[in-house]
Amino acid sequence: MSGILIDESSPTPPPAAPAPERTLETGRIPRDSAGAERLRELWEAQPGWRGWLSTVDHKTIGLRYLVTAFVFLLMGGVEALIMRVQLARPDATVLTPEQYNQLFTMHGITMIFLYALPVLSGFSNYLWPLVLGARDMAFPRLNALSYWIFLFAGIFLYVSFPAGEAPNAGWFNYAPLSGLEYNPGPNIDIYALGMVLLGISTTVGSMNFVVTLMRMRAPGMSLDRMPVLVWGTLTASGGNLLAVPSVSLAFFMLWLDRRIGTHFFDVLNGGRPLLWQHLFWMFAHPWVYAVVLPAMGIVSDALPVFCRRPLVGYGAVALSTVATMVIGFVVWVHHMFATGIPALALSIFGAASMVIAIPSAVATFAWIATIWTGRPVFRTPFLFFAGFVLLFVIGGVSGVMTAAVPLDWQLTETYFVVAHLHYVLLGINVFPVIGGIYFWFPKFTGRMMSERLGKLGFWVMFSGFNLAFFPMHIAGLMGMPRRIYTYPADAGWNTVNLITSAGSFVFALGVLIFLVDLLVSLRRGRPAGDNPWDAPTLEWAVSSPPPPYNFAVVPLVRSRHPLWEGRLADPTGSVRGDAPGGDVGDHDVQMPCPCSQIDEGYLLNEGREALGTTPLDAQPDVILKMPSDSFAPFWLGLACTLLFAGLALRAWPLTGLMALACAVAIAVWLWPERALVQRDDPASRAGRAT
Repeated sequence: MSGILIDESSPTPPPAAPAPERTLETGRIPRDSAGAERLRELWEAQPGWRGWLSTVDHKTIGLRYLVTAFVFLLMGGVEALIMRVQLARPDATVLTPEQYNQLFTMHGITMIFLYALPVLSGFSNYLWPLVLGARDMAFPRLNALSYWIFLFAGIFLYVSFPAGEAPNAGWFNYAPLSGLEYNPGPNIDIYALGMVLLGISTTVGSMNFVVTLMRMRAPGMSLDRMPVLVWGTLTASGGNLLAVPSVSLAFFMLWLDRRIGTHFFDVLNGGRPLLWQHLFWMFAHPWVYAVVLPAMGIVSDALPVFCRRPLVGYGAVALSTVATMVIGFVVWVHHMFATGIPALALSIFGAASMVIAIPSAVATFAWIATIWTGRPVFRTPFLFFAGFVLLFVIGGVSGVMTAAVPLDWQLTETYFVVAHLHYVLLGINVFPVIGGIYFWFPKFTGRMMSERLGKLGFWVMFSGFNLAFFPMHIAGLMGMPRRIYTYPADAGWNTVNLITSAGSFVFALGVLIFLVDLLVSLRRGRPAGDNPWDAPTLEWAVSSPPPPYNFAVVPLVRSRHPLWEGRLADPTGSVRGDAPGGDVGDHDVQMPCPCSQIDEGYLLNEGREALGTTPLDAQPDVILKMPSDSFAPFWLGLACTLLFAGLALRAWPLTGLMALACAVAIAVWLWPERALVQRDDPASRAGRAT
């Protein structure tokens, strides 16, 4: 195929004569060929600490996101358990009020901002190029930068914790209580600047996902052939690009109020405290869907594998995914129904809050229909996905209840909302995530996790979750307010709080069982083979773990389920009657992989190259010269963090020095580098098409 444009991010010396146009060839390469070994040398990171700090491999970055987010999950979980000890009995004194405020705030920040979205970014970073048939993300160095800033932002927020100066005004941080008059310490400054820093990571990561989808899909992977995981992450990324600027602006304005002397939220000087709530919830409600839609995508892609049939209603599910985020941008005021806003606004936003249940119901019925019409196999991932469906229904129904304005007025400041929040942000996120780890662990490591420990962990976790959070609905209906440090013995809430605290520890035990299974399986798990679940998507067409270059040839995609081609004409609607991964238990067998067409595609082996395709129908369009590994993302992320530390400490010399360091790191990042591969024949060098 000729006429392919060549994009050279690293210029090479001009040839003596005009270079001919590069021709894109197709062919086959066995996985153990010399060509594949050459690709490995080109794409593999350096050994040792240099490679650890400089790698831009999406798989390494994805695993780092997963591990780091789970560390934050454990930290947030420990904070929650300490709070539940405080609330287990009335008039407890385990924590002082100020300690409780800081613990409560850091728990919310950790679970919502440092775990929920980053863990899904880990899945997407690892899986996107594999399921799209690409060799890496569109901007590998930007991908590395997003991780380093996320890591450093989390450390930045937690550094103040041991010193007793952690954020203490709740994760919602309402003005004017977060203003300098009521909160003069550095607590809120750290939160404000940390969130702006974290917003940089989220924004650059979201940009990378959007461009990767638009330009890096395998030839033939049109929009109607993309996995639902891709739809979910794409929608979340688009939402983040629109929502994150709102909260970054709010936190920056708050910092200006506190340290520069502006009056954005100071009512005595013409400011508007309610402006904070508008800016914050314009971000925070779409953020709820940003941490749910990719999780729903995990379920939509992995659940059908265990039902032995394609997802029912693929088109409706993909459309509902986009519709959920679109409607999500017009429901933020339902967090503010009790603030005295006009009745017309209450009606409009109340109606929108009810309408958003429709696309969620479409996905729910699609999952149920997939299970009902398939041949379910009760492996551990399936249990987590099925449990998610139940929790999704409970969380969704309680959310629709608060869309009714009169009922919301009664419930808004009670533990009923706390219960809803945890069903949505914890149940609907954690269960798909752990199910996804069980499902893709063979791809990550080449090993299987234990079925016995997995099922035990699921039932303990599922029971503990509902034991912990369902009674919160009852506590709210009994009038227990949110955000309280303790309660009197005669309030009537003793039993429900004790049950909730006990359930929290049961849920923690289930998480501990999962972690034990994970660590043991890393060392002793059974070899998985390339496709132990007999799954249909492209990531299972390569070895487990995948090679550094992902695909020796860029594959050609002919259907939505490339590894199930030829089997979907079965009149029973089931692609296979036996269990994925063999018999139920720990004895897994390798399923045959009818994917010979995956070894046929476009040859790109003259350097670090990837194929760019057209946005809609994914036709070959451009050969992309991918950047090499670099220390620049690490140093730029570190310099940005120290710059924000200088702002928090008001150490202006450090701030200026770090601003200069950021400029130097960007210059090093963008500095042209010579081609990685010198070709023997000058006439074969890739030149720009005229």
